[in-house]
Amino acid sequence: MKRQTSKIAQIAFAAALIGAASVTQAAAREFVHYHSELDPGSIVVSEHERKLYLIVDRDDAIAYKVAVPKAGKEWTGVVQVNAKYVAPDWTPPEDVKHDHPELPEVIPGGAPNNPMGARAITLSEGQVAIHGTTDKMRKSIGSAASYGCIRMLNEDVVDLYDRVAVGATVVMTP
Repeated sequence: MKRQTSKIAQIAFAAALIGAASVTQAAAREFVHYHSELDPGSIVVSEHERKLYLIVDRDDAIAYKVAVPKAGKEWTGVVQVNAKYVAPDWTPPEDVKHDHPELPEVIPGGAPNNPMGARAITLSEGQVAIHGTTDKMRKSIGSAASYGCIRMLNEDVVDLYDRVAVGATVVMTP
C-alpha cells in the first residue's frame, strides 16, 4: 500500500510541475526516495548536499536545490516554521549591514533588489528564513552563499510555501 501512495504522490507532483511550465527557468525540485522518521510536512536541509527535503511520507520527499549559509554562518539543529510571508519587506540584519553599509534600512517586498524574493518562511531561531531570491542572485543556488538563511529559486519557494505549515519541524544538518 505504501508504494501505491507514493505513486499517487508522484503523479500529483508531476501534475504540479506541469502547472509550473510557464516559469522562465526550470524549477530545481524533484520527487526522490528519501527515508525519514520525521512526520510528513517536515523539512530537512542538508548543508553538504545543498538540498532541502520536504518529507512526503516515510520513504519519499520533494528535493529542492538551495543555497546554504557561507563559511562562518553555518548552523545545525532543529527549529520550527514560525511564520510565512508573501513578498516580504526586508530589513538587513546587523551582520549584513556591517558588510554592506550601502544597503538601505528597508527594501520593500516585491522590489527587484529584495533578497527575500517571492516568499519567506521564517524559522524559530534568530533572523533565519527559507526564502526566494533576486534574479541577480539566482546563480547562487547550489552554493554556500547566505548569512544563515536557506535561499531558493522563487518558483521553488512558492511551491514549498504552499506545501509547508506553520509549526512544521525544520532540521538543519551539516
